[in-house]
Amino acid sequence: MTRLLLLEGNTAPRRARARELGVRSSSEIYAQAIAAHYPDIELDVLNGADEGETMPEGRSWADYAGLVITGSALHAYDAEFAVTNQIALVAQAADAGLPIFGSCWGLQIAAVAAGGEVSYNPRGREVGFARKVLVNDAGRGHPMFAGKPPVFDAPCIHYDEVTRLPEGATLLASNAHSTVQAAVIPLGRSEVWAVQYHPEFDLGHLATLYTLYAEDMVAQGFFADMADLAAFRDKMAALGQDPGNAGLAWQLGVDADITDDAARRAEILAWIEHKVLGNQATSTETASSIAL
Repeated sequence: MTRLLLLEGNTAPRRARARELGVRSSSEIYAQAIAAHYPDIELDVLNGADEGETMPEGRSWADYAGLVITGSALHAYDAEFAVTNQIALVAQAADAGLPIFGSCWGLQIAAVAAGGEVSYNPRGREVGFARKVLVNDAGRGHPMFAGKPPVFDAPCIHYDEVTRLPEGATLLASNAHSTVQAAVIPLGRSEVWAVQYHPEFDLGHLATLYTLYAEDMVAQGFFADMADLAAFRDKMAALGQDPGNAGLAWQLGVDADITDDAARRAEILAWIEHKVLGNQATSTETASSIAL
């Protein structure tokens, strides 16, 4: 049985507030995205921001085929327990040899764990869609982007960004907002495949974000007023219910890289195929050859 561990990035109060608002937690969004394509993979959650939290059901790193680092509202450069503990957990997983995938917060704390730097982006928030993410030469040759076009849009929300990749890391993709939109980061006995955007997000969750951050987005000039925002958000929610609606997709300026679940999640699926299921197949073949 293949089992993955999801490192939930948000604190207990933040998760409780999300539940009150009917918003899925970061780990719930990831669990649904993975289960949609791999229903037989078992998924556990570790609330790494919470003091006193232990491995689910007393499990150890050896019980997992990989670690997924979800999103978070925290800042990787802060020294509080909720941050430093998650950085330490990622390093432990890497020292145990687990394949690791991370999005947004996952990229940032993996970079810090390996010696890189994260800072507030002076260009402000990138929210809704990371536009025109360009895969570089290294990215085009990397299996994480085998299912993506050379340029694509992706769901996102972040203020912070990786400003210095750690030594030995490979930059895979960038856009005008953030130079580091995707990278492979060597860490411990493993490596982290990570992206700054959120391939796990669906259109329904993006519409929720436009509700949660409505006042900020109007104040920051993304929309002229609340009515303007509401019109855009409602079209996004409608497209989430009807992904094949070409008119709505055109009005929102999105394509199949957003509306098609497999295309949007391609990086996650590639990691599972190559680093999780592929590793297990290799281990089985190695064990069989030793037995012979």
